[in-house]
Amino acid sequence: MEESKRFELEEFIAELEKYKGRHTELVTVYVPAGYSLINIAKQLEQEKSTATNIKSKTTRKNVLDALEKLIRHIKLIKKTPENGIALFAGNISETEGQSQIEVFSIEPPVPLKTRLYRCDQTFVLEPLKEMLEAGIVYGLIVVDRREATIGLLEGKQIKVLQKLTSFVPGKTEKGGQSAARYSRIREGMAKEFYRKVGEVVKKNFFDMEKLKGIIVGGPGPTKEEFLKEGQLVTALKNKIIAVKDIGYADEHGLELLVEASKDVLAEQEIILEKKILEDFFAKLAKQPEKIVYGLEDVNKALDVGAVEVLIISKKLGKKQIEELKEKAQNISSKVELVSEETEEGKQFKSLGRVGAILRFGIQK
Repeated sequence: MEESKRFELEEFIAELEKYKGRHTELVTVYVPAGYSLINIAKQLEQEKSTATNIKSKTTRKNVLDALEKLIRHIKLIKKTPENGIALFAGNISETEGQSQIEVFSIEPPVPLKTRLYRCDQTFVLEPLKEMLEAGIVYGLIVVDRREATIGLLEGKQIKVLQKLTSFVPGKTEKGGQSAARYSRIREGMAKEFYRKVGEVVKKNFFDMEKLKGIIVGGPGPTKEEFLKEGQLVTALKNKIIAVKDIGYADEHGLELLVEASKDVLAEQEIILEKKILEDFFAKLAKQPEKIVYGLEDVNKALDVGAVEVLIISKKLGKKQIEELKEKAQNISSKVELVSEETEEGKQFKSLGRVGAILRFGIQK
């Protein structure tokens, strides 16, 4: 998902989260990619008949008005957009007894798979929120001496990529030389299995451009044994962001691994933002001629095509963000949107919430 599309979706969600109906009068409709808008319009006509049974006169009127506005809006669209469409309508008036029926719609940046109609006190936004998470992909590895499962976490979806089973035998009760020999055989087979798992990990993850990190799990010391003996290439070792103690190495183990790693995953977006701003402040200290900040100076740099990376706080005004982004896109600049949740973000706020790393120095 392009950063500009991500920001647009974030802003849309934030806008709709502000509204709450007094009763179940806010209407949400999700139309998946490839589904007929004509059929949706017909469904909404049927829902109007159901809505006439609502006991509260005010709620009944608001729901019927919302449905009617949605139907008219759909007729104007005529054809389902390529990625589907999310539609919302309802009374957003904050004044008791007054009605202000508004319609909101968005074509999501990725194909919508959910078909939904619901009346509630709030708009249903979870399918759109999941899209924001889906652009980030993490590799999952759960492993012990008997089996291993390689998977992907994309948004909230866990996908199993490959399962492996070893032939490492269990421990023997025999003593003497035979026990020692048996133990050496077991250790050798375990190492061979870990190397095989490492090869599968490389095959699945090495060329995966969207991969943001890898999480490894397993029972007891097996996960550490794998990291030692699996012969992972340095590029993949550097991607490992967490190692967790998990009691299973199957599909259920992947689910437990994600559950145990929620704290790590939540920090990742913040870490990426911190790196962007750390680079900005490092250049400000060592190469101040390659940095500008504040609206006036950044606009000047954009006007002469000098901006390599444009950094904007998400708290800057929406209109200003759009104007800056448009200028940056016209000169093929990279745009980074950052929060103000970190110390770096707060420091960036004090510089005017906008800054740029330059391709070449300019007269300030």
